[in-house]
Amino acid sequence: MVRRPHALPILATAIALLVVSLHGQQPPAPARPGGDEQGFRFKSGVELINVTATVSDASGRFVSGLRQDDFVVYEDDQPVGVTHFSAEHVAVSLGIALDTSGSMAGSKIQEAQDALDRFLYDLLDKNDEIFLYRFSNYPVLLQDWTKDRQLLSRALGRITPNGGTAMYDAVSEAIPLAQKGQNRKKALLVVSDGNDTASSRGIREVKAQIRESEVLVYAVGIDGQGEPTMRTPPPQRPMPIPFPFPGGRGGRGGRPGWPQPPIGGGGGGGGTGGGGWPRQSRNDDRVNVAALRDMTDDSGGRTEIVREARDLNPATANIADELSKQYYLGYPSSGKKDGRWHAIRVEVRNRNYRVRARRGYVAS
Repeated sequence: MVRRPHALPILATAIALLVVSLHGQQPPAPARPGGDEQGFRFKSGVELINVTATVSDASGRFVSGLRQDDFVVYEDDQPVGVTHFSAEHVAVSLGIALDTSGSMAGSKIQEAQDALDRFLYDLLDKNDEIFLYRFSNYPVLLQDWTKDRQLLSRALGRITPNGGTAMYDAVSEAIPLAQKGQNRKKALLVVSDGNDTASSRGIREVKAQIRESEVLVYAVGIDGQGEPTMRTPPPQRPMPIPFPFPGGRGGRGGRPGWPQPPIGGGGGGGGTGGGGWPRQSRNDDRVNVAALRDMTDDSGGRTEIVREARDLNPATANIADELSKQYYLGYPSSGKKDGRWHAIRVEVRNRNYRVRARRGYVAS
């Protein structure tokens, strides 16, 4: 008679194998807010230096279709290895700071409201998140982070211009909020028609805050007596040497015996532009173009000056278009937390192209 093996040992073995198999499978990681953006920030615990680059040709037109190999990145004049690259359109976390001082009354505020409404509804992506500040004698957060365009539009419609211009205070409050945005690309747009007359902070400490963030800062200035800026500014010039820069908000000290970066004038609200910009009086109501450029240029953003308020529409359209056509490059941080300014230079192998990008960061 043929003996059949006992069924119980076979069944026990099968159950054991099933348990081991199930135990070895790891459940999928839960989705994080902002999609896979955190993957660009950390890889195996290594912090990345994130750089957004805008590339244009000699006519100022945006250049698309570039690859990682087309770029060369330097930190403190030494080439670094780019480990992360993207040419895809990504969502942006965008803050808007609108001047609502008395000089904006009438057609200026109406044109600004219309331009920003179109900016929000027609030009930005539906996945972009936005917050809205207004500033006159002091800054006021009208709407925290949201994707709801109606909330933003209603907040814009309730504005009544009056008072002075606390632009530096508004930017100083908006930068930390912009830095907390859930998307990898973070930006701030400032719209103003006048010189700062009411801030407790100065351009120097505001610029220090911007340098310690990853926020792209854009500005549109309304100046009927001024000349409009070029659509694409000249290529950035590398800083001659790396130098220390005080960390922390409003730092002014620096290390004894070390040269300080040209970050503008003293703590007064009128301020001066970095790199020899002429001083502008706090009593001068014309837009301070030098101060706007002082805030925008190191970040990789830019300043655009328009003669008339009706030109706000094409100016904001240009900025929205730029935000949708940028390249992202990331490279591992050296890990040094020395509180110093480290210069970044981004180049494209095709010398006919111009690159505008973040000029450096403070390792604090």
